[in-house]
Amino acid sequence: QTGPVIDMPVPASFNDITQDPSLENYIGWVWYEKEVLLPLRWLQDDLNTRVVLRFGSAHYYSIVWVNGVQVVEHEGGHLPFEADISSIVQGSPGIPCRITVALNNTLTPHTLPPGSIQYMTDKTRYPKNYFVQNIRFDFFNYAGIHRPVVLYTTPSVYIDDITVTTTSSETVAIVHYQVSVVGSTFYSLSLSLRDQEGKVVATGDGPAGELKVLNPNLWWPYLMHENPGYRYSLEVKMQAQANGALLEDVYTLPVGIRTVHVTSTQFLINGKPFYFHGVNKHEDADIRGKGLDWPLVVKDFNLLRWLGANSFRTSHYPYAEEIMDLCDAYGIVVIDECPGVGVKMPESFGNKSLQHHLIVMEELIRRDKNRPSVVMWSVANEPASQLPPAAYYFKTVIAHTKALDPSRPVTFVTDVNYALDRGAPYVDVICVNSYFSWYHDPGHLEVIPLQLTAQFENWYKTYQKPIIQSEYGADSVPGLHSDPPLMFSEEYQKAMLREYHSVFDKKRKEYVIGELIWNFADFMTNQGTTRVLGNKKGIFTRQRQPKSAAFVLRERYWKIANESSCLPPIIKSHTLFL
Repeated sequence: QTGPVIDMPVPASFNDITQDPSLENYIGWVWYEKEVLLPLRWLQDDLNTRVVLRFGSAHYYSIVWVNGVQVVEHEGGHLPFEADISSIVQGSPGIPCRITVALNNTLTPHTLPPGSIQYMTDKTRYPKNYFVQNIRFDFFNYAGIHRPVVLYTTPSVYIDDITVTTTSSETVAIVHYQVSVVGSTFYSLSLSLRDQEGKVVATGDGPAGELKVLNPNLWWPYLMHENPGYRYSLEVKMQAQANGALLEDVYTLPVGIRTVHVTSTQFLINGKPFYFHGVNKHEDADIRGKGLDWPLVVKDFNLLRWLGANSFRTSHYPYAEEIMDLCDAYGIVVIDECPGVGVKMPESFGNKSLQHHLIVMEELIRRDKNRPSVVMWSVANEPASQLPPAAYYFKTVIAHTKALDPSRPVTFVTDVNYALDRGAPYVDVICVNSYFSWYHDPGHLEVIPLQLTAQFENWYKTYQKPIIQSEYGADSVPGLHSDPPLMFSEEYQKAMLREYHSVFDKKRKEYVIGELIWNFADFMTNQGTTRVLGNKKGIFTRQRQPKSAAFVLRERYWKIANESSCLPPIIKSHTLFL
């Protein structure tokens, strides 16, 4: 017995697909079901073939059945999970394989992001059993199967994981590798590293070792080199004997050779100072919500490169692997953030929350550890880090993250006063959000120079760590004009940016290493008296059309890139119009 059954596209959020207002804000269980016919060859060599069902992500709590048998449970959105379904499907060739998914988007104090369910008990004002989902973050809580669902096969003995780190000098690079094989202890591994022309530049064998690359092409960020995003291909080939057959599994991993180092005033990529001039984004668009959409993804990268942006933060959750692939390929630098947003309640700092947070960091690092574009992990955004338990909480999460990946710096993004923040001692880079003349002293652009300068100087004096302005901005309604500038006009957004930029220009000569505008594009939020069809702080509309501020930022970013670039002028001027 089911409720109403409707067609639902995957990948997509379910919220905006129908005309049903109750589905728009639905909280609770939804069920997805699909039948597929598997290729016979997957089912016939049942001893030596492993059939896997993989979800790119689903929001938030998922239980999956195949032909009525539960195969996997997963807590949390934004990250992949999978199940070996061989034993269920291989006994019945020719019969459709029925995949059933139950999803629950309820957020509790112990989920990531956290939330709470509030029951409205006043019967004079609310119907019986009426409740609302409270959240403490400013984007719409879209739900559904947001990323591709795939079925794939491997041999019964297979390459389960590869970890690559790189070190380099001018003339030689070392690619350190570790390969884990599951299914047997008797196997051989051979590795070959090819350049972009397909030429083998290094070979190796065994589960761990080093590949030496002479005169390497380093992975450089966009606008820092005339050939950004250079990647080699590491082909890992495993052979094993099992059940009287020779099994072979081959995996090709793109590898970017690059180093990251943080000093007290600089962020170095391949030993050269890197300045983040970029954006914060959201996975958010009309109709599809947070569902992966290739045309939108490619449009966004074209806009990023037009803008002269060299970086973005995955605010406030890990983005689709397809997006990360393009960052690697285009040389767009990424601060990779977990879904630790809205961590405001004291009960979200207890052991239950902490254990889940550690698991989420494990899943994120396992997914993204080999990406050259990822230069720093962010473990949270705007948590209540002034609370006493925040010290132990962030000390533990950051230590765990560094133990999993010693090769990258770790941060979290704060909006707490420098003197009160209990998590800041444990980060490598200070990331600060501030909205002077917007949420504070609204309308008073004249306070920005004083307040922003004090913010930077207080943080640096306290911690002697480099600082990124990880958010700043103003809402603007496209087409709303006012001179002198008034809040919500395009002119006010431009004027605020220019006030911030004049302070950045002074401080980037010292210890400020980056600026990330909030936000790349307008995005949907919960309804509220300060939100007119969502958050309007985008420099592009939700439909990806530029507001006046986009041109201000474009002029600035290209100017910064040209100042610090080693590119010849012809490339600079040509790149401007790509």
